Amino acid sequence: MYKSILKLAVVCCFFIYPFFTDAQVNSLTDQSILDKLMIPSNGQSKRVSSTDSNFDGNGDSKLIMSGETLVLADLEGPGIIKHIWNTSASLNPYFARAMVVRIYWDNSEKPSVEVPLGDFFGVGQAAGKDFQSLPVNVSSHGRSRNCFWSMPFKKHAKITVSNEQDGFGPAYFYYYVDWEKVVALPKDVLYFHARYNQQSPAKPGDHEVLNTSGRGNYIGTVYSALQVVNGWFGEGDDRFYIDGENTPSLQGTGTEDYFGDSWGFREFFGAFNGVPLYEGPLAGDRVSAYRWHIMDPIRFQKSLKFTMEHKGSFVDENGKKLSNSNERADWISSVAFWYQTPIAFSEATIPPAAERIPPYQVMLAANLKYKAAPDKTQKETAGINFVPEQADGEIEFEFEVKEAGRYKFSAVLIDNIFGSTYQPFVDNQAIGPVLDMVSKGGDWREFNIGVFRFEKGTHKFKLQGKGASLNSPPSVPQKYSVGISSLSLLRLEDL
Repeated sequence: MYKSILKLAVVCCFFIYPFFTDAQVNSLTDQSILDKLMIPSNGQSKRVSSTDSNFDGNGDSKLIMSGETLVLADLEGPGIIKHIWNTSASLNPYFARAMVVRIYWDNSEKPSVEVPLGDFFGVGQAAGKDFQSLPVNVSSHGRSRNCFWSMPFKKHAKITVSNEQDGFGPAYFYYYVDWEKVVALPKDVLYFHARYNQQSPAKPGDHEVLNTSGRGNYIGTVYSALQVVNGWFGEGDDRFYIDGENTPSLQGTGTEDYFGDSWGFREFFGAFNGVPLYEGPLAGDRVSAYRWHIMDPIRFQKSLKFTMEHKGSFVDENGKKLSNSNERADWISSVAFWYQTPIAFSEATIPPAAERIPPYQVMLAANLKYKAAPDKTQKETAGINFVPEQADGEIEFEFEVKEAGRYKFSAVLIDNIFGSTYQPFVDNQAIGPVLDMVSKGGDWREFNIGVFRFEKGTHKFKLQGKGASLNSPPSVPQKYSVGISSLSLLRLEDL
């Protein structure tokens, strides 16, 4: 049953098949794999979770204060971790980069997995994006995360999450860890690893995704960039140096080609590759892509080095292309996923949260000066809830710009079933399309308002009601509400 741990990763498609069409399911599975579910096993199904210790209670989250670490699982082997799910709540819109997942195998003091939370689950740059793939899927605007990688351990496994954010209060963390206690594992079983690496900004030369010694299989990459100049960032080639090669035996033709796309990027997702996040080719835009080598693992017997060029074009503010394929100084990061023996660790420690997250100025709405007409506001933990009873209500916030420059300006807004449509304004100028703030649930979502040249001093952000949404359920009383959680500024000159 345990002759091939990698085959267990493929079996997981059975559990997530509703995300795929029948044709896709048939391409991922065959009857022999499904037939294995009819075979009895001596394994014991087990779970650890954040469930309330009171059997009838509903306090199912664990509180992680700033600077604290929560132990999700402390397991005695032999066993195989089959599934990890989590969701979390924080006032920090970029908390997915501020929290770190670590996994330790067989009582090792150092982790074999050390990756920011969002990046480990397939989306970099702390973006709240959804996608479905074979081993990983994300939903609920980036807040619900599932991992189905099979993770064997002979003696012991420990999974932790650390809250490294500062100034946003605690994080509320919900989780499952589903695993199977087994009788034995093969002596040469390969251990699951994941390693994060970043350059902020990128330096001359290739970006190193992984450099490891041992025997194993490379199984996946998450690659992300925050672009610091206009243009296409992805002319870089992927290069795999196997078992000490001086010249890579696997060499690609471009960043988008490695991730299974072509002629640039656009958002899509599939079982083995996708681009959950692509904001565009302008300075301040973010991108994140994944590639799972499940059908085509990269085999290595002694060592593996994987690098990626970071070349691309430069376009000035007037749209003139200045170069086609030069090295760029974007903020880039990567996560390498692989199985290997012996257990490996990174010699370098993961950069602190202040270096992983770009220098955003996050302003909580509850701390800002605002005025509303009519004055129908409620101050809540999540922010300011504006609930006018007429269609043309408006709410305006003041925020301070500390230094003149070009800024990417974003807002985290909250929609709900009583929402309506709102036009955003910046300094009394209407910006972009009308926003539809109706949902069935009540979701926090980050909206990219645009890039602006702000002078030092006080500026204004306003939401002006534009009437009911076509998505409003006819049976629900119209309240024209909208929630404002936070505003965010990123000075592009600081990148």
